[in-house]
Amino acid sequence: MKENNFFIRIGMFYNSMSLISRICIGIVLGSFLGFFLPGFAWIGIFGDLFTGTLKAVAPVLVFALVSSSLVKGSSKLDSRFGMVIFLYIISTLAAAFVAVFVSFIFPQTIILVQNSELHSAPDGITQILKNLLINAVSNPIAAIANANYIGILTWSVIFGVSMKKFASENTKKFFSEISEGISDVVRGIINLAPFGIAGLVFAAVSTNGIGIFTNYGKLILVLVGSMLFMSLVVSPLIVALLLRKNPYPLVLRCLKESGI
Repeated sequence: MKENNFFIRIGMFYNSMSLISRICIGIVLGSFLGFFLPGFAWIGIFGDLFTGTLKAVAPVLVFALVSSSLVKGSSKLDSRFGMVIFLYIISTLAAAFVAVFVSFIFPQTIILVQNSELHSAPDGITQILKNLLINAVSNPIAAIANANYIGILTWSVIFGVSMKKFASENTKKFFSEISEGISDVVRGIINLAPFGIAGLVFAAVSTNGIGIFTNYGKLILVLVGSMLFMSLVVSPLIVALLLRKNPYPLVLRCLKESGI
């Protein structure tokens, strides 16, 4: 009984800490173990398990959330769906321009484990559009299994819009419970992120040495700087043009949790 209470107290203490604090501890612990105990290769399996579970559940989550939101959505929400897609495309293009611009100002060299010769660049815009259309109409089960998000989004929208015509209240409740259940699974995985990150950092440090933080540190600064510019400059500008109001109260409210 005392052992159970001990583990319960450890679990309560773990959950009482903020996720960011736990992730920082995981990074420090993974670095320490990777530098002083590089032979303990089994520690790296935590990183593989973390990334593997995220890759496995993310496609299912996207399909469930998109289809569920369309099945449950009111007609007023559906009328805004086109605007949401339009703004998503505009913001994504803006992010792409920011990323390209920053990459020219602060060029970074990334060493990849996989051979880049296995993947060839598209011949032109025609090839890009062809690949996009092929991915969009791929088998929905294969799209989820292979994390083909273009196909997942396409089929989830088609399925959600079609089901909306026939779904009863019980069906809408079922879709809502399914999406909530999968979301809860994802929250559980994210709650264990410190262990996965510790494993990933351990594998990186034990393989490449502590100097890896110099290279990846520069890359992280470029990435985070680009994200901050998008979040605090470009996106507020889009919101201001659309709403004709000061965008920052809304932007800061959205970034309070999701940004972190």
